Amino acid sequence: MKKILFIACCMMVTAFTASAQRYAVIDSKYILDKLPEYKEAQKMLDQFSEDWQKEIDQKQALVDKMFKDYDAEQVMLSDVLKKKREDELYNKEKELRDLQKKRFGFEGDLFKKRQELIKPIQDRVYNAVQKLAVEKQYDFILDKSEGITVIFADPKLDRSEDVLRNLGVK
Repeated sequence: MKKILFIACCMMVTAFTASAQRYAVIDSKYILDKLPEYKEAQKMLDQFSEDWQKEIDQKQALVDKMFKDYDAEQVMLSDVLKKKREDELYNKEKELRDLQKKRFGFEGDLFKKRQELIKPIQDRVYNAVQKLAVEKQYDFILDKSEGITVIFADPKLDRSEDVLRNLGVK
């Protein structure tokens, strides 16, 4: 009997708490896709990406040709020439990997261009969401575009400090 009463009380508290908070859901991908400047920035990013990929493909074709030539000629080469050609191949492959990393790696050229072109637009959307949250007095705004993500949460609802206190951290 005590368990049933306890469960009923918990359900009532949960229902009361849930109804006291105001939620909203947005789709940031849908919003961004409706912005002409986002579409233009995305086209520019795609063009940069395509150009850089062509550059990498050209260098890859050169490395492949060098390897094929070396493979065909290696039986006729002296040990010194073999070593020299292998070193050249290794250096060209390393240059290619470095170029790929420079263009498409973490914090590479594509990442920097995305930050330069897309981030200001995303910031505008975020500011509009914050303004909406304040005007309509939402406690949470969730983004459904790529799974559920909290876009805005009222800072007064943050209980991180309480958790730290319970853990004994000041």
